Amino acid sequence: VQLQAFGGGWVQAGESLRLSCAVSGAATRLNSWAWYRQTPGKQRELVARISPAGFTDYADSVRGRFTISREDTQNTIGLQMNSLKPEDTGVYYCHMEPRHWGQGTLVTVSS
Repeated sequence: VQLQAFGGGWVQAGESLRLSCAVSGAATRLNSWAWYRQTPGKQRELVARISPAGFTDYADSVRGRFTISREDTQNTIGLQMNSLKPEDTGVYYCHMEPRHWGQGTLVTVSS
């Protein structure tokens, strides 16, 4: 299984970004997926999760601003991030539960 995350970049507070995770070697519709993020000095934290049935869950800090999605025909996982804040800055990782990780994509939000 290979996961390749892309879409990170530099934005100003209040702007939006969309991350995508291209999946090979596994079917998106059959697995649980998540986005995590990590900032220097902190543990990797769960941002959003989607189950095979399509149920979603979000960290309190991003609920209402971020949306995780699954595009089964393209075998990708998306994360739409709106109203970005400086505290959303970090490296975002795509994760196929329980143990496959992508390489991470950097998101920087300036105030």
